[in-house]
Amino acid sequence: MLKVEDMVVRYGVIEAIKGISFHVDDGEIVTLIGANGAGKTTTLQTISGLIRPQQGKILLDGRDIVKEPTDKIVKSGLIQVPEGRRVFQQETVEENLVLGAYTRKDKQGIKEDLEKVYERFPRLKERQKQLAGTLSGGEQQMLAIGRALMGKPKIMLMDEPSMGLSPLLVKEIFSIIREINADGTTILLVEQNARMALSIADRAYVLKNGTLVLEGTGAELLQSEEVQKAYLGG
Repeated sequence: MLKVEDMVVRYGVIEAIKGISFHVDDGEIVTLIGANGAGKTTTLQTISGLIRPQQGKILLDGRDIVKEPTDKIVKSGLIQVPEGRRVFQQETVEENLVLGAYTRKDKQGIKEDLEKVYERFPRLKERQKQLAGTLSGGEQQMLAIGRALMGKPKIMLMDEPSMGLSPLLVKEIFSIIREINADGTTILLVEQNARMALSIADRAYVLKNGTLVLEGTGAELLQSEEVQKAYLGG
């Protein structure tokens, strides 16, 4: 579904991403792990069209989207849940969710999908008229995921969904990620919590200083001595 080929991203003279290549197949959960500053967020933002690479291809269903505007990429079914939630603080929960469907014209479908989001996240239904800025961190993360679902993603890019959440909420968010995937959405996950990310991943890549240094199944990388020492505290 998604294929990145020889992607290079520079900030001025600094090469943040150094010619990486990887793929995400239809129906998979693929996770990208690495230390802070490894280039994980830059990778997702480049795939989403927020940053333009200096070199390489980004193929979505075989089509190169490198030069496409972000709104066209979203319409094609590639939607990002950004790091730090980025909900619209002064808008209500429901207004945030409806904004997630801004590229769609099917009013009945939007209404039905809103109900599906409320079924998945009962807390959001309880708070539908509440300003998003007044929600807890966990509720804001649910709202950010719900907003992305309103765009009908084929592939969802998730950037640090567990950041700043309690261990109990982290488990809940990862359970939700599994459910979304089981319902048919492909997921590319960037996550600091390497153990949790690898435990739900079909496949995984390790990014270090803008270069992919390891790849394998989630289970293989969980057992890797190198990964355990560097990312799992082993």
